[in-house]
Amino acid sequence: MMFFENNYQKSNRIKKIKITVSTEAVILVNQLLKSSGCEIRQKLSEKLLDELCDGAKIDIIKLEISNTKQYHRKSAGRVAMKRYGYYRPTSKLIYIQNLTAVRGQILAPKTFLDTLLHEWVHHYDTYKLKLRSIHSQGFYERLNDLKAKLKLT
Repeated sequence: MMFFENNYQKSNRIKKIKITVSTEAVILVNQLLKSSGCEIRQKLSEKLLDELCDGAKIDIIKLEISNTKQYHRKSAGRVAMKRYGYYRPTSKLIYIQNLTAVRGQILAPKTFLDTLLHEWVHHYDTYKLKLRSIHSQGFYERLNDLKAKLKLT
């Protein structure tokens, strides 16, 4: 009897990202951790995404950073859900809103970078691993592996 691994099982089985991380990528990460403005984040993030895609040998991805508040929903007067960004696999696009949901403040650099890398791992899963990218334990292990390779842990 043949065993066919389903998407969730395969996602959980893969814990590492196969990537060559360049010195330039590490430098860009450190620059992003000092950034705040939409324009500089756009420029640095596009360069970082190009480095990551080249290192993983996958298609380049587009990025749009919006100087708008994060999408959110309230329940009983409190924020119950907020979306930091999203990934669209068919158009190979990452979209991030650069302002916090309620106060409209610029996202903290680490929050911004975490969102960018999270969405890039969805791209990696889709185009390198040929997965329907889901938030499995394996997904988060790959994300943490990427952060370690970028010297963020």
